[in-house]
Amino acid sequence: MNTTRVRKAVFPVAGLGTRFLPATKASPKEMLPVVDKPLIQYAVEEAYEAGIRDMIFVTGRSKRAIEDHFDTAYELESELTAAGKTALLELVRSIAPQDMNCLFVRQPRSLGLGHAVLCAEPLVGNEAFAVLLADDLMVGQQGGPGVMAQMTAAFEKQGRSLLAVQEVPQEHTQRYGIVRGESAGGPLLRIDEIVEKPAPEVAPSRMGVAGRYVLTPRIFEEIRNQPRGVGGEIQLTDAIARLMAHEAVYAYQYSGKRYDCGSKEGFLQATVELALQHPQVGEAFRQYLKTVAI
Repeated sequence: MNTTRVRKAVFPVAGLGTRFLPATKASPKEMLPVVDKPLIQYAVEEAYEAGIRDMIFVTGRSKRAIEDHFDTAYELESELTAAGKTALLELVRSIAPQDMNCLFVRQPRSLGLGHAVLCAEPLVGNEAFAVLLADDLMVGQQGGPGVMAQMTAAFEKQGRSLLAVQEVPQEHTQRYGIVRGESAGGPLLRIDEIVEKPAPEVAPSRMGVAGRYVLTPRIFEEIRNQPRGVGGEIQLTDAIARLMAHEAVYAYQYSGKRYDCGSKEGFLQATVELALQHPQVGEAFRQYLKTVAI
C-alpha cells in the first residue's frame, strides 16, 4: 500500500546507552526524564501530533520499561481513582491515548540503525513511515508545529523520502550523516550526496542529518542489500545513498530546535531549557537559577 499519508512511526530503542553509564546499566536511556517526561515520550508525542497513530518500537534486552510505560497501569489507575486524584489519573492515561497503537519488535543483535529499521519491516509493510530517534529531543518553534508534523506535511506534497537536517560546526561533521544538495524551494534540498560521519576536511557540506526521517518503503530493499559500513554496522545513511539511485531524496531544513540528549551536555541543556518553559515549575526554577553562583 503506497500512500503519501504517514501513518506509522518507528522508534529504534535497542541501544545500550553507554554514554550515560551507570544510569543506563539497568534502565533504558530512552526512559531518562527531561523534567517530568522520559525522552521516548517526547518523541512519541511529536509523532502523535503529526497524525501518526501506529508507534513501532524496535527494542532489545532490558528495554521492558519502555513497554510498561506505554501500557495500562491498572493498579496505579485504581489507586488514583480511589484517592480522587483525577488530574493525575488523566495525566497517566494521556501517555497512551485510546486511538494510539503501540507495537514492539526485537532487534536481536546490535547491527546499527539501518538494521534496526529493517527489523520493523513486517509491521510497517509497503507504505511510507517515519523514523524518530529519541536521543534527539526536537521541538518546533514556539506556537508552531513540531518537526515531524512539518515533515509529514511536506511529504504529503512531495511523496519522496525526507531527512531532517541542520547546519553543524565543521569540526562536528564526523558525528553526523552529512548531505549536499540543491535548493528545491522553501525548506527543501534535493540531495546529491550523503556521507556517514565524514572527517571535517572531506565533508561535502555542513548540513547534518538530525534524528527525524520520513522514508518510502523502497528503503527496506536497500537495507537488505547493504554491506556493513562505518563501525562495522549496517548504516541507514548508506542505504539512503543507495535509494537515491532509484528515487529522489530530499533534505528538510526544519523550523525548531534539536537537543542532542545522547550526550550529557545536550541532555542537561534540554533539562534546563524545558524546565524554564514548564508551566508549573518554570518561574520558580528561573528564580532559583539567579541564585546559583557560576
